[in-house]
Amino acid sequence: MATGITEEIDVLDRILTLELARVTERAAVSAARLRGRGDEKAADQAAVDAMRRELNQLPIEGTVVIGEGERDEAPMLYIGEKVGTKAGPKVDIALDPLEGTTLCAKNMPNSIAVIALAPEGDLLNAPDSYMAKIAIGPGYPAGTINLDDPIAVNLDRVAKAKGVPVGELTVCVLDRPRHAKLIDEIRAAGASIYLIGDGDVAGIIHTTNPDETGIDLYVGTGGAPEGVLAAAALRCIGGQMEGRLVITREEQVERAHRMGIEDIHRKFTMEEMAGGDVIFAATGVTDGNFLRGVKMGRNHISTHTVVMRSSTGTVRFIEAQHHQLEKFHLD
Repeated sequence: MATGITEEIDVLDRILTLELARVTERAAVSAARLRGRGDEKAADQAAVDAMRRELNQLPIEGTVVIGEGERDEAPMLYIGEKVGTKAGPKVDIALDPLEGTTLCAKNMPNSIAVIALAPEGDLLNAPDSYMAKIAIGPGYPAGTINLDDPIAVNLDRVAKAKGVPVGELTVCVLDRPRHAKLIDEIRAAGASIYLIGDGDVAGIIHTTNPDETGIDLYVGTGGAPEGVLAAAALRCIGGQMEGRLVITREEQVERAHRMGIEDIHRKFTMEEMAGGDVIFAATGVTDGNFLRGVKMGRNHISTHTVVMRSSTGTVRFIEAQHHQLEKFHLD
């Protein structure tokens, strides 16, 4: 009987791996209808509605632990919201129905719909605060990066592990005034900078395939919830990431404590942010370095999605054509 139960759970996991692609596809298509319209809220709401609709059809008992806000901010997918048919495993969900809302509103690169799923209790309940992050893709020795070391030291270790001079490395950084000193230090060390205006989940994911994206390392301060989503993606591929909350207000301290984080100064490893058997999916909304955006054809819609699973190390790229347009509520 134990073997049968194990096989049943494994089959369910395999189904969920592919079903998550459908969740992000629908969210991406809904947001893509509003690309370039300049209305961030409308695009985000369209993605939220589509993602909630699809999540509630999955055979899971899911709880959103990384979401769009608190309960009183509904109809967003709020932290603590229950989703799924409740006819399956208990899982924690981290999501961003439209990562890069500004990018979508301006029809700029690298806006994505993204979600991660793990067994109950295996995703960090991160407060809505900043997080200092550093990340690299797979293929490096353990300990190649360390959030506590100067960026020049990290760059030197990455370059040596890759077998290239520091001058051949490119670092992705959010284009924010708070990163001015960091950017100066990176350039002083000899590396190049790839600045992004938004979307640091996509920025971190780009480190997983530097041959295609040209990005070797991500560093800087961005959203803590986005850090958990990025850690989930890297867990599946075998990258490395560290993060530390940047909390400046007393209410953030209190919220972190309520979420089970006693030491707000601790450094989180990738595994502490996203543990267990993680499943991750992302679909491009706008064209990017890693995923192509949604294409609206006359008779079909094309999507480009990546689906990953940590337990198998499998990464699937799904290029789909959707011909039943009514299923995307394109009325």
